[in-house]
Amino acid sequence: MTDLINNLSKRPTFLLNGGCHFAATSCYSCLFLYRYIGYMEAGNLTGILEFILLGFSEDPELQPFIFGLFLCMFLVTVLGNLLIILAICSDPHLHTPMYFFLSNLSLVDICFSTTIVPKMLVNIHTENKAISYMDCLTQVYFSMFFPILDTLLLTVMAYDRFVAICHPLHYTVIMSPRLCGLLVFATWFVGIMTSLLHISLMRHLSFCRDLEIPHFFCELTQILKLACSDTFLNSTLIYFMTGVLGVFPLVGILFSYSQIASSIRKMSSSGGKQKAFSTCGSHLSVVSLFYGTGVGVYFTSAVTHSPQKVSVASVMYTVVTPMLNPFIYSLRNKDVKGALGSLLSRVTSCLNSPTADCSLRVAFVSFSSKQTSYMGAGNQTEVSVFLLLGLSEDPELQPLLFGLFLSMYLVTVLGNLLIILAILSDSHLHTPMYFFLSNLSFVDICFISTTVPKMLLNIQVHSKDISYIGCITQVYFFMIFAGMDDFLLTVMAYDRFVAICHPLHYTIIMNPRLCVLLVLICWLTIFWVSLIHILMVGQLTFCTGTELPHFFCELAQILKVACSDTFINNICLYVATALLCVFPLTGILFSYSQIVSSLMRMSSTEGKYKAFSTCGSHLSVVSLFYGTSLGVYLTSAVTHSSQRSSVASVMYTVVTPMLNPFIYSLRNKDVKGALRRLLNRAASCP
Repeated sequence: MTDLINNLSKRPTFLLNGGCHFAATSCYSCLFLYRYIGYMEAGNLTGILEFILLGFSEDPELQPFIFGLFLCMFLVTVLGNLLIILAICSDPHLHTPMYFFLSNLSLVDICFSTTIVPKMLVNIHTENKAISYMDCLTQVYFSMFFPILDTLLLTVMAYDRFVAICHPLHYTVIMSPRLCGLLVFATWFVGIMTSLLHISLMRHLSFCRDLEIPHFFCELTQILKLACSDTFLNSTLIYFMTGVLGVFPLVGILFSYSQIASSIRKMSSSGGKQKAFSTCGSHLSVVSLFYGTGVGVYFTSAVTHSPQKVSVASVMYTVVTPMLNPFIYSLRNKDVKGALGSLLSRVTSCLNSPTADCSLRVAFVSFSSKQTSYMGAGNQTEVSVFLLLGLSEDPELQPLLFGLFLSMYLVTVLGNLLIILAILSDSHLHTPMYFFLSNLSFVDICFISTTVPKMLLNIQVHSKDISYIGCITQVYFFMIFAGMDDFLLTVMAYDRFVAICHPLHYTIIMNPRLCVLLVLICWLTIFWVSLIHILMVGQLTFCTGTELPHFFCELAQILKVACSDTFINNICLYVATALLCVFPLTGILFSYSQIVSSLMRMSSTEGKYKAFSTCGSHLSVVSLFYGTSLGVYLTSAVTHSSQRSSVASVMYTVVTPMLNPFIYSLRNKDVKGALRRLLNRAASCP
């Protein structure tokens, strides 16, 4: 996971919000959303299996033209926005807050267009207008999510221009790295929660069969028109959210530009006025295009009753606007034009000359990496790399270590991936318990991928280096996935407690909304806790050539080698360990004490065995996770040998994620049956 980050510039940079963490989270958000919608579908009164997307026209002669037109626009959108991102990442002059927000906007535009156009192209190519119920709701979710991000990012960019022009002397202080990261995170959080709220309300709707949507994608208002049940709450929420997320950001943008115009008028120099306003020209054009097309679609739908005209009008903000944004910023902005020219020249020289320097130093890293880069700007540290000493310096042992860890890594990824595929493919496992298990398997894959690949790479290339940013990023994700393991095991214990102690109310208590809410709370909690640690580490100073006696960057080891005072960091570490380990463990013990109490009251021996058998796998995993963690803690407390502590930590960082799928597959008949059917199905495929 950290290999990609090693290509970063050694000096702090503003980077794109699209890497390891958000890529992993975004990747899994599809699975996460599918699981959630699957649960909702099980409890929904609707009998519908699919919708029919009517598209723009039913004329068969127009389909090739529509296909070619939208394919060209989609490719131009992706290529244009991708070039903007690459130009910003590769040019150090663009590593500023304004272009950081622009790179986020370009990423969102790519995702927005990808949510809608590919499905339409597939339907035209296959001459099939059907879209499944689950796919339609997923498209609704993301088609709301990305426009919300667009709106909020444009507002944030307007605020950035307001600060730059109206308070130029305080710009670097106000638009601090922490604020920039917080603003981007807030936009993602608001988008996720708002879209999830709409999807949650849709679970109460019922639909008839063979429903036709007069649109080229699943749009929320069109689906509400086709619902057989009352949609008053849904419509009210749409109007309310449109007012809050449409009007308020627009008011913020207008206020920012009113202040900007006022400041520009006070300038005496015409050159100063033109230079100040030129920095806003591109953003103002994009805002006008975005809101202009949005208002145009609204009035079109209000004036005309032709769904086809509304569909054609909606192309403007769903396809055309994301396509034009990179052109606006590249044609009206000298800095972006210069960066694009340099990027293209570099690529051309690489193609023409194999010996040329082709390292673009482009890095798609996560929110945490950006925060780390920002913090680096104010950090007094001179360190650019750390040295990971690994498990042994004996060169004869390196091939053995490489083979052993590579085998364990592959077994872990394959085993947990099979668990996820088995749960997804078998409808009998579409229950809360296996929903949490699929999350746990995904987290285990990410957990081991945070540490082992970098270790294997270092052994292979005979290098112990890891960049400062790569090390901090590894610390961040290691804490996230270790904490998620802890939280998910606690949630799974609560699930077993409800299933055994309150079996008649299980489906009511463990409803889809609660299941998703529990997982979401886990992610948000550990995200913020890990971010607090990273922010505090960013204040530390280090010396050049700092050695870490470990095979990965571990927070406690980094604090030991810091040159500055780490008292606050250690206090924070102890408090977080107590809260995030002791409390979840207490919850698990309480759940099992209640389970044992309920089992003792059962008269049937067979009933006792059957009830407890559902907890066997989870109890084994909990014992393994906490047992190995406690073993590492005691080992580090008793011995002063860093090498022994490193070897002991292999148990919970590598061995535990590897053994989890074996425990659940060997001790669980349902999972074994699902895996057998999955493998048989795979074997039968040609």
